Amino acid sequence: MVEPNSSVERVRAALLSADHDDTIAEFPDGTRTAADAAAAVGCTVAQIAKSIVLRAGDQVVLVIASGANRVDVAKVACLIGSSVKNADARWVRDMTGFAIGGVAPVGHLSAPRILIDEDLMALDPVWAAAGSPRHAFRTSARELVDMTGGQVSDVKELPAP
Repeated sequence: MVEPNSSVERVRAALLSADHDDTIAEFPDGTRTAADAAAAVGCTVAQIAKSIVLRAGDQVVLVIASGANRVDVAKVACLIGSSVKNADARWVRDMTGFAIGGVAPVGHLSAPRILIDEDLMALDPVWAAAGSPRHAFRTSARELVDMTGGQVSDVKELPAP
């Protein structure tokens, strides 16, 4: 059961305000990692739209990446024109309102700078965290772009030669 005014309810409100269906589902076994989420919802790891929170000074940079990809921080820095670093769990919660493992692409406490992995655009449906490590919502990559205003970009780390 979801508490009123919880982070899951913030995500639900954001979805509804964007004219997106309420597709949030709870998965008792958890959706903390891309592999956990894929197993829970019954899709490929690539179809998980994982949220990676990076820090550019005091600005939240949210990278919504395919669960199959690692994010190349140097590419992200070039795209936003600023150095970025990994954010610690407390900063993520304070700045986004979400705990790591439940960071959603919508419903943030303040508007992050959003980059969306171009590899997600070929996948439909995709699943994203919905405010907790046990909740996810079904959407499409196009809807993620429309809801977030995110910039579709090449953010994936290439395998070492």
